[in-house]
Amino acid sequence: MAHPPLKGVNLVWVTLALSLAVFMEVLDTTIANVVVPVIAGDLGAATTQGTWVITAFAVANAISVPLTGFMANRFGEVRVFVISIVGFVITSWLCGMAPNLTVLVLFRVVQGFVAGPLIPLSQSLLMASYPPEKRTLALALWAMTVVVAPVLGPILGGWISDNWHWGWIFFINIPVGVVAAIVTWKQLSKRETEIKKTPIDYTGLVLMIIGIGALQMMLDRGKELDWFASTEIIILAVVAVVCLTYFIIWELDEQHPIVDLSLFKERNFTVGTIATSLGFMLYMGTLTLLPLVLQTNLGYTATWAGLVAAPIGFFPVLLSPIIGRFGHRVDMRWLVTASFLIFACTFYWRTDFYVDMGISSVIGPQFWQGLGVAMFFLPLTTITLSHIPNARLAAAGSLSNFLRVFMGGVGVSIVTTLWERREALHHARLTEHINGFSPQMQNAVQTMSQSGLSQEQGLESMRRLITQQGFIIGSNEIFFAGGLLFIALIVVIWFAKPPFGSSSGGGH
Repeated sequence: MAHPPLKGVNLVWVTLALSLAVFMEVLDTTIANVVVPVIAGDLGAATTQGTWVITAFAVANAISVPLTGFMANRFGEVRVFVISIVGFVITSWLCGMAPNLTVLVLFRVVQGFVAGPLIPLSQSLLMASYPPEKRTLALALWAMTVVVAPVLGPILGGWISDNWHWGWIFFINIPVGVVAAIVTWKQLSKRETEIKKTPIDYTGLVLMIIGIGALQMMLDRGKELDWFASTEIIILAVVAVVCLTYFIIWELDEQHPIVDLSLFKERNFTVGTIATSLGFMLYMGTLTLLPLVLQTNLGYTATWAGLVAAPIGFFPVLLSPIIGRFGHRVDMRWLVTASFLIFACTFYWRTDFYVDMGISSVIGPQFWQGLGVAMFFLPLTTITLSHIPNARLAAAGSLSNFLRVFMGGVGVSIVTTLWERREALHHARLTEHINGFSPQMQNAVQTMSQSGLSQEQGLESMRRLITQQGFIIGSNEIFFAGGLLFIALIVVIWFAKPPFGSSSGGGH
């Protein structure tokens, strides 16, 4: 039996606690990315080894998220959520205290696993706490935290690593998590969801753990090992394909599946999940590319690269509550269409990046892209969950969030690999026209020698300029392709079927 919606102060406390928990986890996934070189150096490891701090969390998290629906059914949503927060707090403290890289990576594995249920369960618990007519507002507040945290992560990570010990990127989770856990348990412990002691699908569980683990490892290690030129990547790809193929076949015929794939029979869930995952793939790929371009080719520090990326959070913070309050009056497909068009326009705006451009050329598209972000998460989440019954919200949330986060990782891998390969191509093309015998090259070297540089120094300077141009041209091409793909995605969202009201979720 469903619990009645919360009201007044209780509803405010629950919203705050659930949002804090999500903010803490999403912030942690981006804050560590900036600090990897500092952590590796402090613990006496190479930067390439330090990336395991990110990989370990990502692999464990990828395995844990799709299990959320099963765990929530078996132990109760509130109990699993609170245990996840407590586990995240404990592992955060352990990560900050780690004496060497091996121990840190081990604790990050545990942290990634316990963090898995936080995002999907915060979504389902929030929707269950609000009356049906206000669930769009609940999703808006949830979406706001998911958008703002990745923007703040790099800024906070850079500031902490510059001024404090790197362990503080983990220690700051402790007070936030403690407050979130206490408030959630106090407000929701008597609103526990129905517990169903179904048999455990061990075959599906093993296939999923091995398959998703191999796939996530392949994504995280691919760029470092030059993808399919590496035997390790080929083995991981084969293991992932075989295990996940058997997993899908097994789960479709299993009476008590570990992941409920039958959710894809619901049209809006399928359309919403595809559009969200592919859109998030493009968004995360370019969100990672921008600071790389700024730091490696345009002379920005890590902190400044984070600061000029921050304006993307302005419109989501301003508009999310407004869209949540009045969004149900608009066809959600139009909001998503507007979002994708704004993404396409701001991506096109970035196709004329050049070496000496001013800071306004970076901030402008970043600021207006926030308008697209504000209309991205909430409408797409509303469409995805619009016809899902309350009892299946946790399972639907875990599956759609898993695919969203996973495709975000795919986007980062594809974009960073493409960027380096496009640079290599443009480097080769530019050097065809600029060689030691060309008049342009001789004039340039002569000009540099008049500035006091030797011929070798002049040639080295030219080589650096060619590399810089290659990277910038490559990034411009990626943004252009991303804009075209966002326009193509508009077609997908119009396959969704109204109504999209939050109350259309069916029975309890």
